[in-house]
Amino acid sequence: MTTIGTAAITRRGLLGAFAATAVVAAPSASNAFGFLRGAGDIRRIRMYSGRTGEMLDTIYWIEGEYIPEALDEINHFMRDWRNNRHRAIDPRTVDIAAAAHRLMDTSEPYMLLSGYRSPETNAMLRSRSRGVAKDSLHLKGQAADLRLKSRSVSQMYRAATACNAGGVGKYSRSNFVHMDCGPVRTWGG
Repeated sequence: MTTIGTAAITRRGLLGAFAATAVVAAPSASNAFGFLRGAGDIRRIRMYSGRTGEMLDTIYWIEGEYIPEALDEINHFMRDWRNNRHRAIDPRTVDIAAAAHRLMDTSEPYMLLSGYRSPETNAMLRSRSRGVAKDSLHLKGQAADLRLKSRSVSQMYRAATACNAGGVGKYSRSNFVHMDCGPVRTWGG
């Protein structure tokens, strides 16, 4: 486990401090996003990158407050791995991914395929695929393309859609789900 930034607080310490008081109930599909917005909860995101070999397991929100050091970790982890550029990831995107993960009731971390994309990377991907938007929310740090081995693309898509909190794209042939904090919309379903 790594520490959160340079603060004297570690993730393990935070977990220990709040484990006794946190009661984590599985939210129903109808209130998944609302559950994350409720007071008294802890928000955690777990991901790994097959491209960089990095793992991320962090509590990024406690008792109504985002933890800046944890958000910095997320920003670094979700950087454009092709050129090592990063941008602030919109915490709402992380909230949607965390809510969908909770709904799927799995301990497996997400595999991050794409978080922030630099304009150069987006243009390169766009030249190779019709499925890459010119003004992609990845360029703004507002989207993530995610995969789970233990859940189907359809299961992930349904969980993210149940959050009713942003855009959700189902890419069955490529085996991933796109989640973003833009307007509520779906495609590929």
